[in-house]
Amino acid sequence: MADRRNRCNQILLLAYQSFGLVFGDLSISPLYVYKCTFYGGLRHHQTEDTIFGAFSLVFWTITLLSLIKYMVFVLSADDNGEGGIFALYALLCRHARFSLLPNQQAADEEISTYYGPGDASRNLPSSAFKSLIERNKRSKTALLVLVLVGTSMVITIGVLTPAISVSSSIDGLVAKTSLKHSTVVMIACALLVGLFVLQHRGTNKVAFLFAPIMILWLLIIATVGVYNIVTWNPSVYKALSPYYIYVFFRDTGIDGWLSLGGILLCITGTEAIFAELGQFTATSIRFAFCCVVYPCLVLQYMGQAAFLSKNFSALPSSFYSSIPDPFFWPVLMMAMLAAMVASQAVIFATFSIVKQCYALGCFPRVKIVHKPRWVLGQIYIPEINWVVMILTLAVTICFQDTRHIAFAFGLACMTLAFVTTWLMPLIINFVWNRNIVFSVLFILFFGTIELVFVASALVKIPKGGWITLLLSLFFTFITYVWHYGSRKKYLCDQHNKVPMKSILSLGPSLGIIKVPGMGLIYTELANGVPATFTHFLTNLPAFYQVVVFVCLKTVPIPYVPHKERYLIGRIGPKTYRMYRCIIRAGYKDVNKDGDDFEDELVMSIAEFIQLESEGYGGSNTDRSIDGRLAVVKASNKFGTRLSRSISEANIAGSSRSQTTVTNSKSPALLRLRAEYEQELPRLSIRRMFQFRPMDTKFRQPQVKEELFDLVNAKDAEVAYIVGHGHVKAKRNSVFVKRLVINVAYSFLRKNCRSPGVMLNIPHICLIKVGMNYYL
Repeated sequence: MADRRNRCNQILLLAYQSFGLVFGDLSISPLYVYKCTFYGGLRHHQTEDTIFGAFSLVFWTITLLSLIKYMVFVLSADDNGEGGIFALYALLCRHARFSLLPNQQAADEEISTYYGPGDASRNLPSSAFKSLIERNKRSKTALLVLVLVGTSMVITIGVLTPAISVSSSIDGLVAKTSLKHSTVVMIACALLVGLFVLQHRGTNKVAFLFAPIMILWLLIIATVGVYNIVTWNPSVYKALSPYYIYVFFRDTGIDGWLSLGGILLCITGTEAIFAELGQFTATSIRFAFCCVVYPCLVLQYMGQAAFLSKNFSALPSSFYSSIPDPFFWPVLMMAMLAAMVASQAVIFATFSIVKQCYALGCFPRVKIVHKPRWVLGQIYIPEINWVVMILTLAVTICFQDTRHIAFAFGLACMTLAFVTTWLMPLIINFVWNRNIVFSVLFILFFGTIELVFVASALVKIPKGGWITLLLSLFFTFITYVWHYGSRKKYLCDQHNKVPMKSILSLGPSLGIIKVPGMGLIYTELANGVPATFTHFLTNLPAFYQVVVFVCLKTVPIPYVPHKERYLIGRIGPKTYRMYRCIIRAGYKDVNKDGDDFEDELVMSIAEFIQLESEGYGGSNTDRSIDGRLAVVKASNKFGTRLSRSISEANIAGSSRSQTTVTNSKSPALLRLRAEYEQELPRLSIRRMFQFRPMDTKFRQPQVKEELFDLVNAKDAEVAYIVGHGHVKAKRNSVFVKRLVINVAYSFLRKNCRSPGVMLNIPHICLIKVGMNYYL
């Protein structure tokens, strides 16, 4: 009984918190739905039946698409609790070979969160439809492009939502005051600039206000709706019958169909509910929507319809005109606050989708900031923040009529919903393992409804919808070009990797001079020796005594448990002191500031050496072999045989820095080291770890010797070797490919963050190896 009460309390708490992050965009749609619906030819049909028909369309659109499609079906298609367009794509890539990047490994499927509980799809035979898509590269490319179109729509919504929300919230000033429209636009721009400028500070200090603001807003608009129903037209409840939809189209004809571009605005923000699922649970979101959001919105739309049925002249400013005069200013202030909260949630969703896009190799390298005091999952991307701000201000200033912004906004939201509708049948068939008949029924029912709305929205392209097409094409082009170029570069690396026979033939010394230290060679390859290594040795026949090939790899799951991140193995015999480390992360994993990568890497390699020597295969180690690779968990039965002594020390006075500077005789190196320590953007005090092998008897003396070599190499120096490639298309390539690679992809590579910055590599320890790639 106590457990049940605790679960209920948890659901209620999450439902309360979800109001501030999930339902903001959907809750402010009454500001502009009727105003945009009765635009154009529909203004000439000012009858009670037309008003009732418009409300009936709004009611059934919310019911069928928001309530049934998303609350019942789409929220069930979560990826370990995460939602969004990339969650659906990741689910498909795990249950079928849909990924275009050939870096999958058998060990990835052994991650505890790779398959959901009770998921038996891996044991089922592959269907003919599934095999057809897996074998056909064009089908997989079409699926990727569909996902990238949806992603570009999310970013476009991130541009348009702040513009339409803030502008519509202060539109009431034009109707109630003598302010000019240009002045209102400037006020909106000032609010938008403040919103974006404060993004880098996070929302941890004010986030507790978001939920009360949105709950109060919903209760206010519901109360206003009830007041208008009772005061103006109590018989409006009859419009709940779909019969009035028939009457609406019978009386209005083509004008009624064109008005659907305004009706669809009532469900804008519904996709954000699914995208932000990871912060809450499906049960809590369903509870909040069904018990509060849905009835409040229905009452507000019904109240506006009742008011408009007796006041046709108020159509251009329907929402604010329907508010009783004594409550106008309080409602205006609440509308502005609700618009800011809704905009903040959409900006956060934009950062999140760009991060996921980057993690799966579909977006140029950008700086991703996450501070320890921020809530889990909250990130900030400076480049995206300023680009979105500039575009939002441009839209706000250029489109003087908020209805034109609304038409562009509606087209973006409906296109995104349409993309989700096309992905859901694949989820139903491949992930849920339901008969293909259910997939066909789903897309026929919801796809037909949304296709009608999309067709109506496309007619609004000359009246603002063109900005949606322009922005979506721009972002889709960037994401696809980056994925195409990255994939070609990966395949080139895979083709040019060095055979193991040539490495083994060189002997333990590799035919070079070995110096004290550890060299971390970053590569995208999950197997084989990259050409970067041999290219470095060809030009400088000397290297560090311990070599680690590090591969940072994104697995198509939201999060990888920390104890399963490291996949460690050897390259060659033990005397070579060459290791491979594959660090796996989920598409929503965020590297936290303060993580000591070098210490974790050394501890993981030492753990691997220990497990290898003991030959232990108990349940606590969970060794999943992939060739010579093994998953090394952080804790096990033995505990690592490296002890760590912790001391508080200044960075400039750390043992590692002192050793390096003292042993160096180069004044230039001393000066660079000193400058680096002064500019290092970390705390002046940090916890320093010093490793040493424990005084333990080893069964094999070679194990202790190998651990000593590992510790000594780490204490001597750690260098990071990163490939610095120059990419060009082959001369015999077709013109389009040369244009994409030589111009578009090369431009993106030159103007994005460098790999060293993305990996947080200190400049003093970074070595770049030049490489030419002919794709």
